[in-house]
Amino acid sequence: MAATSGPGTGPRRRHLEALAREVEARGLQGLLTEDLMLRVVDPASGRGLLVVAMPMSRIRWSFLWAGGGQADADDPARAAELIARTLGR
Repeated sequence: MAATSGPGTGPRRRHLEALAREVEARGLQGLLTEDLMLRVVDPASGRGLLVVAMPMSRIRWSFLWAGGGQADADDPARAAELIARTLGR
């Protein structure tokens, strides 16, 4: 079953939507998938990655992506900078 419902859906969506706005402000493309992951693509190189938002405690969320990428979901601007670097920006 896809993770499109349940107790974490609202916060997960909000965090990923905030991150999508931040990556788009940096010239990257962000697409929220049906199963609530954010696909981020650098249109110049075609490189991309998937970002998930995971609860780390009852009040703290983090963004995670391949290669050990991790950032606090309360700071989507910082996360977008790290993702841009990961994609070679």
